[in-house]
Amino acid sequence: MSDDGGPYRVRRVRAQEWEAVRQIRLASLCDPLAHLAFLDSYEAAVARPAEFWRERAARAAQGDEVAQYVVVDQDGRWVGSVTGLLEPAGSVDFEGRAVARRQAHVVGVWLHPDHRGRGLIQRAIAAVVDWAGQQGAERARLYVHADNARARAAYLKAGFAPSGQVIAGTIGPEEELARPIG
Repeated sequence: MSDDGGPYRVRRVRAQEWEAVRQIRLASLCDPLAHLAFLDSYEAAVARPAEFWRERAARAAQGDEVAQYVVVDQDGRWVGSVTGLLEPAGSVDFEGRAVARRQAHVVGVWLHPDHRGRGLIQRAIAAVVDWAGQQGAERARLYVHADNARARAAYLKAGFAPSGQVIAGTIGPEEELARPIG
């Protein structure tokens, strides 16, 4: 999905943009709430070789198993990012649990603080959900840390609702939020 409305665009990353993919990931990991939102650290991400980022961008740009969308401001700067991971029915998720239906796992959600409060993250999430629907996914889901109220509110605005699942993840208690596709 490409979005040309207003001063911001939401679009899928391109394979050759691996350096920008790396930079937005590093920026997101510097967020004060990164420890509640990401299963990664700045130190680990910055140490990864260029080949890691090239492969990551290539998969997110054109594959049907993962897609990364970015929010681009009027000056062409990337100010936000959302990634979708397709989880086929019968597979096992990152927590080792069986996946009952084809779904998208929304991850890596981040928007620069100067651009928050404008509905941009909801537009980026909508792009991932649209992509997932094109891949035959029945629902989209994500996890939000119990102490990350700002993110939870943004996800509720994007149409997600509590599924009743709560996990004791590696970063603490996380609630699954989900929404149907279609």
